[in-house]
Amino acid sequence: MSDTVRSLSTSGLSPKQQVQCWSDTLTDLCGRFDIDPLEASSLEGRVNYTTVSRLKLCQIEASQHRVGHTDWRVRSSEHPYIKIHFQTYGTSYFEQDGRRIEIAPGDVLAYDVSCPHTIESPMLTRHDVVIVPKELLRERGFHTERMSACKLSSRAGTGRIAHEFVHAAFDEATKLSPNSAAGVAESLIDLLLLPLREADRMFDRVGPEAMYIRAQAFIREHLRDPDLCIDQISASLGCTKRYLHMLFSERGMTVSDYIWRARLQHCRQELETHAGKTITDVAFSWGFSSSSHFSRVFRKYFGIVPSSIHKAQHSAALGET
Repeated sequence: MSDTVRSLSTSGLSPKQQVQCWSDTLTDLCGRFDIDPLEASSLEGRVNYTTVSRLKLCQIEASQHRVGHTDWRVRSSEHPYIKIHFQTYGTSYFEQDGRRIEIAPGDVLAYDVSCPHTIESPMLTRHDVVIVPKELLRERGFHTERMSACKLSSRAGTGRIAHEFVHAAFDEATKLSPNSAAGVAESLIDLLLLPLREADRMFDRVGPEAMYIRAQAFIREHLRDPDLCIDQISASLGCTKRYLHMLFSERGMTVSDYIWRARLQHCRQELETHAGKTITDVAFSWGFSSSSHFSRVFRKYFGIVPSSIHKAQHSAALGET
């Protein structure tokens, strides 16, 4: 028979134990993550999970918290998964590569777990998750190496069918023989790929949305380059600078705004997680060429100076020694 359904709850643990328990559970499922209960007195979490062949199916409920993989130095091989996240209760906010995506009940979010990201849930949330090894998607010709996070819908169409199949697979997982589990997993992957392929085909089109996604991907890949500019982006994508300006202005920002915002978010993540690095080291590693300019735009964007984060992390690190 297939694997059993396993359950875990943080109920009854101390606040510190709750955070550690939740972190250990997520690490076992799909890689190492940082957990922040967002100043709440406790982190109440519950997860039921099972496997169907090489897929992991999870039902997760948690009180307010933020979970993130924010260390860009971690090898992508430590998180070799695509995660399909079906939100069923509450609202969460996903951030990756300078993008912020709201996830409400009925939304599906598909994203590359290996790319640094955070998911913040300011209230109780519930969601169903399918964790898919990237190699299974590559075997089917899906281009995981260029995948940007995409939000779909499970309210109708292929997204709804896929979600209902996930529920059925979870409920029947323990009753499946190994051969049946393999067949169900194959069918489930193909079904999940239907809405993903629709989004993937949008990427291949030559319209504005496709070009915007390609521009985002290029910026991500070259974010550390201090010479990154619109001339370089337009030359690589084969479009005019005016067209690029139009794509980003329609979304309420300039190309330069997008680049600096993404850099600042990476800098803040690094300052919050690496107390041993100087502010200048962090700034220069993400394409800034002036410490004063970095501090000025950082304060304008976040409302605090980078030194306050750096001092807090340094003090925390000394307190742990």
